[in-house]
Amino acid sequence: MIRQTDGCKVAPNPDDGATRGIAERVAATLTRSGQRVEVRSVEDAGALDGFAAFVIGSAVYMGHWLKPAASFVASHRELLTAHPVWLFSSGPLGTERTDPTGKDLGEASEPGETAELLAAIHPREHRGFFGALDPLALTLPERTLRRLPAGRAIMPAGDFRDWAEIELWAHDIAEQLTTGAGPASVR
Repeated sequence: MIRQTDGCKVAPNPDDGATRGIAERVAATLTRSGQRVEVRSVEDAGALDGFAAFVIGSAVYMGHWLKPAASFVASHRELLTAHPVWLFSSGPLGTERTDPTGKDLGEASEPGETAELLAAIHPREHRGFFGALDPLALTLPERTLRRLPAGRAIMPAGDFRDWAEIELWAHDIAEQLTTGAGPASVR
């Protein structure tokens, strides 16, 4: 979570390196634009008073946000609806943007609870980004699955995050925080 003390709080899901990396890049971009930013895991968010905006992210696993991030949004629904909020998901892996049938992988990996999150807190935007997978960070069951040929196909190792896309999104957030305008994609 990125938090703006009279600035922004950025909250990634705990123990998720790819999502935390996105949160840190968003925070760095916001900081360079003059925003005061604090990055904390949703499980270590601390007191939320004094923050003017929030950026909350989670990895998408088996088609859903991880429970700590989804629970954080549900637990703080009233506060979040009263502030500008941006959500992001870190999900698909690989270099291909479409599957063999031509389906957009970004759209296909949209978390199952996206509509619920949007209806609950009315964020300014939800953005999905490609993620990263470090095989050394996998649990034993995940490593076992990855040994299968189909497992390697759905869990390729590597960093597939598009840093330019992430920074462009963060610049748009910074502009909205500065001017009060809506997202560039809707302007």
